[in-house]
This record gives sequence, C-alpha cells and structure tokens, in this order.
Amino acid sequence: MYGICDTILKINPLAQVSVIEEDLDQITWHNGTAEISKADIQAKQAELQAEYDAKQYQRDRRPEYGSWEDQLDMMYHGTWEAHVQAVKDKFPK
Repeated sequence: MYGICDTILKINPLAQVSVIEEDLDQITWHNGTAEISKADIQAKQAELQAEYDAKQYQRDRRPEYGSWEDQLDMMYHGTWEAHVQAVKDKFPK
C-alpha cells in the first residue's frame, strides 16, 4: 500500500504535510496547503494500488530477462527473440 504522504503528493505535488504513524486522523497540513479529504486520499491510494497490481507481470519478467550483457549475448547468437517471447509467455499481461 502507498503511504499517506506519497499519496498526498500524487494528488498535490506541492503539498507540505506531515503524518504520524500513517494515520489519516493525524495529518498536519503546513504552509497553507489546502487539505485533501480522507475519502480522496483513500480513493487515490486504491487507484495507485490498482496500477501497481496491474503491472505485476513487469516485476515478474524483469529478473527472467537476464542482465543486459546476457541479452546482448543472446542477440549475437540469435536466441534473444525466442528468450524474450518465452518470458512473455510465462508472465502474460
């Protein structure tokens, strides 16, 4: 889950805020930053989590592709495209 401060900064990148123990009831708004409702913060957290979850396949694929050196070697030997396709088949979108 995204932290409250991170979420607030996604809504308002210029916000100046502090939060105690990730508690929505313990948010302090600084230097005239307009308050954002708890419901809006929670909705944005849910949106960010859904985006993160939807990209799980990317995080699964990354280690399977191998290092860039390994990939260059596969390109040289003509096996790179088959390798990439096998990884994509293993972890589909």
